[in-house]
Amino acid sequence: MKKNLLLLISGTVSFFLVMTFITLPIVFAGPIKLNYANFPPPKTFPSVQMDRWAKEIEKRTNGAVIIKTFPGGTLIGAKNMFDGIVAGTADIGCFCMAYQPGRFMVTNASGLPLGAPNSKVGTLVLWDLYKKYNPKAFSKVKVIAMFNTYPANIMSKVPVRNLNDLKGLELRASGPAVAALKAWGATPVGMPMPQTVEALQKGIVQGLFSSGEVMKDFNFAEYTKYMTMTRRVMYPFAVAMNMDSWNKLPKNVQKIIEDLSLEHSMWTANYHDNHVIEALEWSQKNHNIEVIEIPKAEMVKWDKLLEPVIANWIEEANAKGLPGKAIVDDIRKFTKKHGG
Repeated sequence: MKKNLLLLISGTVSFFLVMTFITLPIVFAGPIKLNYANFPPPKTFPSVQMDRWAKEIEKRTNGAVIIKTFPGGTLIGAKNMFDGIVAGTADIGCFCMAYQPGRFMVTNASGLPLGAPNSKVGTLVLWDLYKKYNPKAFSKVKVIAMFNTYPANIMSKVPVRNLNDLKGLELRASGPAVAALKAWGATPVGMPMPQTVEALQKGIVQGLFSSGEVMKDFNFAEYTKYMTMTRRVMYPFAVAMNMDSWNKLPKNVQKIIEDLSLEHSMWTANYHDNHVIEALEWSQKNHNIEVIEIPKAEMVKWDKLLEPVIANWIEEANAKGLPGKAIVDDIRKFTKKHGG
């Protein structure tokens, strides 16, 4: 009887000791802390989505994961963002793929002028491309979000009503937008968006070719009094995580992040579409900008000039060993599928 009692007591004590050692790391390790780098200033849409994602992860993990955000290039600059993520300078980073057109060939193709009418459709097309082709460019990171901007328009100090007005006009652009502007006769100037404010002030550029929310977010409406609605070309973004940081996460946290990927990307797309409308209304009300609509007959001429841009991209993709025409055909098919 005593022997059985001793065995029971010994077993009970051993059980509690084992449970204590199992639970101690969870109790005393504290929350997982991750750094998230971004290049645009706060209140711009890439930083708004960053803050929203950070809050969602903290909420959905019940505080087990804490995200510290670094907007405005305070941790990693725009052009070094992807390499900084790979190197582990930040656990997470948001970057514009259009800033490195040769590196993200497949996903950047979603920015070509192929008919996506808004950020929502463009974002779904981007995801479809990524899932189908699984580009090698992302093999060293974990992609956790992707989204496309609203189609780009011309914001300028002088009115642009036809192709003649574009001749030689110096406009900030990057990625597929550069080729489009060249085809139209303009002079594209490459630079990150945050540098464009000073470039406008100094007269280095006479405007920019981008999605319209920047009129408010960067206060470009103060310097560019005209907005020509071309609705062509998009800027694809991605949010990626350092692979070592990803592999260290518990499986349940990884699942939460993966489950949020498409949902958050679409939240960003919807926010961006609405924010472009809001920024345009704000610019008209506060800075009296003129919105110029290109007549359909005139826009046909503009689109005709863009056909070689698409053909050249296909040739370049083929030269890199990619199925250029198949990718473009897929973009058109995905655009139609999602309502473009």
